[in-house]
Amino acid sequence: MKQIWSAALITALAGGAFAHEVTVDNCGAPLVFETQPERLVVHDMNMTDMAFALGLQDKIVGLTGITGWYKTSPEFDTLRGDIPELAPKYPTVENLVAVEPDLFFAGWYYGMKPGGDVTPGTLEPFGIKTMILTESCVHLDKDRPEASMDLLFDDVLRLGKVMHVEDKADALVSGWKDELAAIEAQTADLPKPRVFLLDGPADAPFTAGKFAIPDAMIAAAGGENVTHDMDTSWGRTSWEVVAASNPEFLVLLDYQTGNGAADTFKFLQDHPVMSQIDAVKNERWIGLRYEELTPGPANIKAISKMAQAMHPGLN
Repeated sequence: MKQIWSAALITALAGGAFAHEVTVDNCGAPLVFETQPERLVVHDMNMTDMAFALGLQDKIVGLTGITGWYKTSPEFDTLRGDIPELAPKYPTVENLVAVEPDLFFAGWYYGMKPGGDVTPGTLEPFGIKTMILTESCVHLDKDRPEASMDLLFDDVLRLGKVMHVEDKADALVSGWKDELAAIEAQTADLPKPRVFLLDGPADAPFTAGKFAIPDAMIAAAGGENVTHDMDTSWGRTSWEVVAASNPEFLVLLDYQTGNGAADTFKFLQDHPVMSQIDAVKNERWIGLRYEELTPGPANIKAISKMAQAMHPGLN
């Protein structure tokens, strides 16, 4: 009996088994792990940044959705090392099954589409569990709370719990909360400018509603999101609606192609409606990268950047 117990213990430790089941919330449903995932695929830069912040590179067997849209930073490339990219944009089931993962970390419109080829349901028969980015849950469940920075904190804590690096996740989140509290203390008594976020030139503006993390980021930086009343996370509105709110400050998503956010601002300067708003006339804007405006570790520094740009003279 003693020999059997020792062999079982060694096998459990070698295979990364949990001492007990781990269950995390997954868009309101339980996601249960009987063993620790050993082979992880992550979609998109923001979720990859979460995994890198937790030091999970040795568990990551592939990334998806990186080079098809964005330029990566030298820091990202260093952290990535030789981890392969399985698909430059959205993956197929075949892309994922080929590397035999036991966990896919993605979201709705972050690597998966409702009713699409890659969903938790289509991956389950291959033994692949899917952890869904919480910000994206609203696409299938309209009864969600408005965005808060918990969209970042809770997802990092979930990933830390599942991957058995809870102490590291706790330390990261604790540090971020301290940084956030310091920023909010600085801006608490300052006037709150009306802020509009724009995801590039288009016939109809694509922006952040009340369920997208930039809504919470703008508030934390001491501003008011003029599209807060949009009952979605990311979605389209009209130029006329935006202009009627007369934004005083702009957050422009910078994909780092061409002149990036500067090109978007030039588009607004030439726009017959948007050229008349205060933010454009006074040239008050900031460009932020994709991973700074989607749930991920870059959010906190991005809030600090926004706060300083919105409130000149802020330390």
